[in-house]
Amino acid sequence: MKSCLPPDPHPVKPAHRLPPGACDAHCHVFGPAATFPYAPDRSYTPPDAPVAALRALHDRLGISRAVIVHASCHGTDNTVTLDAIKSSNGAYRGVANVRPDITDNELADLHAGGIRGIRFNFVKHLGGVPDVSVIETMVQRIAPLGWHIVLHFDAENIPEQQDMLRKITVPFVIDHMGRVRAEQGLAQRPFQLLLQLMRENPLAWVKICGAERVSAGKRPFADAIPFAQELIAIAPERLLWGTDWPHPNISQDMPNDGELVDLFYQFTSDARIQQQILVDNPARLYGFPPLTA
Repeated sequence: MKSCLPPDPHPVKPAHRLPPGACDAHCHVFGPAATFPYAPDRSYTPPDAPVAALRALHDRLGISRAVIVHASCHGTDNTVTLDAIKSSNGAYRGVANVRPDITDNELADLHAGGIRGIRFNFVKHLGGVPDVSVIETMVQRIAPLGWHIVLHFDAENIPEQQDMLRKITVPFVIDHMGRVRAEQGLAQRPFQLLLQLMRENPLAWVKICGAERVSAGKRPFADAIPFAQELIAIAPERLLWGTDWPHPNISQDMPNDGELVDLFYQFTSDARIQQQILVDNPARLYGFPPLTA
């Protein structure tokens, strides 16, 4: 079983000041294992990264809201994510991993606990392609709750899953710019299909984060910038941004989260679009309340 490196313990103070209500729309909480055990059948073991550490990071970066994406190492026991949401005084929402046989009452309990979506992992090192029929069934079941689904793809899944994507009837979010490979350029087929999806399907969203998973290079992962810029040019109203803290399964050149904030500001210099991606879009998708003066 693979062990993960810890996140960079010394995030720099970003040069840019995030707007009020800025949301880290993709981050994780791991453990502590003594309180929230990891799943026995997990594919990796992370170092503990508890909610107190996440909160301290957000305080340093100037982030006031977050979406906790429940990680596969905790399986379908969402307790750690629900605990993090509960501790946030309304500042956090969550995306769950669920069993195919989850009951309607259990879904209602997750909703009451701040969950607003379900994630499906297609990435090979996390288990590979899930049962598409299960996804189709869950889409129908979560629609009355106003939830969305999150799709964690490898780049090759984008062309492979075109039929499934056309059938989805709730909003769906593709993680990490589809994990396309920067070294294959903007013209690569998976990325062009992702752009086409964003042009043609109003239910499609993308997270312009995970630059370290797109980049072929080293920090600060500048070769990911053109991919984010292309997505921003098409549909800024359906983009999200996040840190991906604590960056599980990064084997080299661990990101510095303060540098990732500044990298976002290289994606766009338009203050209106920055506000849209960092504040307005996550507030709309996750139901955060209006900001108070």
